[in-house]
Amino acid sequence: MTHMQSSDKLNDGETKSWIEIVSRYNHPDIRKSIWQIINSLGPYSLIIYLMYRSIDISYWITLGLAFPAAGFMVRIFIIFHDCGHGSFFKSRLANKITGTILGCLAFAPFEKWNNDHAIHHKTAGDLDQRGIGDLWTLTVEEYKSLTPVKKFRYRIYRNPIILFGISSFLLFVVLFRFPRNSTRKSELWSVIITNILIIAYITGFSLLIGFKTFILIQFPITYLATSAGVWLFYLQHQYDDVVWKRHADWDYKTIAMEGSSYLKFPRLLHWFSGNIGFHHIHHLSPKIPNYKLKNCHTENRMFNQVKGITFLPSLRTLRLRLWHEAQNKLISFRELN
Repeated sequence: MTHMQSSDKLNDGETKSWIEIVSRYNHPDIRKSIWQIINSLGPYSLIIYLMYRSIDISYWITLGLAFPAAGFMVRIFIIFHDCGHGSFFKSRLANKITGTILGCLAFAPFEKWNNDHAIHHKTAGDLDQRGIGDLWTLTVEEYKSLTPVKKFRYRIYRNPIILFGISSFLLFVVLFRFPRNSTRKSELWSVIITNILIIAYITGFSLLIGFKTFILIQFPITYLATSAGVWLFYLQHQYDDVVWKRHADWDYKTIAMEGSSYLKFPRLLHWFSGNIGFHHIHHLSPKIPNYKLKNCHTENRMFNQVKGITFLPSLRTLRLRLWHEAQNKLISFRELN
C-alpha cells in the first residue's frame, strides 16, 4: 500500500527521463474534451430531470437518484479542475470560460480556486509551506504545544464526520462565496462572477420548478458530491507511508511519486472521478488532461513499482491525524496517546 521507496535527489538523466515521458501526454485532444463535457453534463441534466419527476412519486427515489447525480457533479468538477491547469483545452480563453461556467455548477470560483490549487501543487508534502490549498494538518510537536481549547478545535476539525459531513459542504456552498485572503482583482471578480452565475442558476430553476423543489433536488446532490470530493482530496496526500519533507529536503518528483497517492479503485469510480486517483501522475504533470492520466501510468515502466491503495484499505486512512517527524509518517490520536 506504499509508493516507490524514497529516492535521493534526481540527477540530470533521471530528470530528463521522466520529463520526456510525461510531456508526451501533455496535450489535450479537443474531441475527447468536448465529448467529456457532453457525457458529463448530458447525463447530469437527465438525472436532475428524473429527480424532479420522481418527487411526486417518492422522495426516496429522488434521494436514490442523487447518488449518480453527485458522481456526475464530481466529474464536472474534475473538468473545472483541468481547465484551471490549462490542460483541458489548448486555448487559455476556452479553459477560462468553460471553468467559470462549470464553477457555477460546482459552486467554486474559478480564479480563486485555481490560484490556491496552484500553490498546493508547488507546496504539497512540504512541511514548511502548509496552509494554502490543503487540509489543516499539524505535526505532533505543533499539536502538543497547543492550548486545550485549540487541541479540541483541531480534533473537531479532523473528525471524519465534521471534515467530510459538514465542513466540505460549508466550504463549497458558503465559504467560497466570499473572497477570503484574496489580494488579486482577478480572484475577487472570479468570486463575484461565480456568485452572480449561481444566483442566476438558482433563480432560473426556482422560477421553473419552485424554490422548494430546487432545494430538494440540489441539496442532496451537492452534499454527496462535496463530501466525496473532499474525501478524494484527503486520500490524495493523507495515507499510510505517504512522504512529506521539510523544505530543504523537498524535491518535486519524489513528492509527486511518493507524496501523492495512486488510488486503485474500480473502473467506474475512476470514470466518475476523472481518473484523479492517478494522482502521482497528475502531480508529475498537471498539464496532462484527466483522460490521459491512466494511459501515462499503464504505458510506462517507470510507474510499474507504484503500488495502489484499494478502496477498503483507503477507509483506514480516516484515522490519520498528525505528522510524526521522528517516525516520518502520519499517525492517529490513539497512536499519539
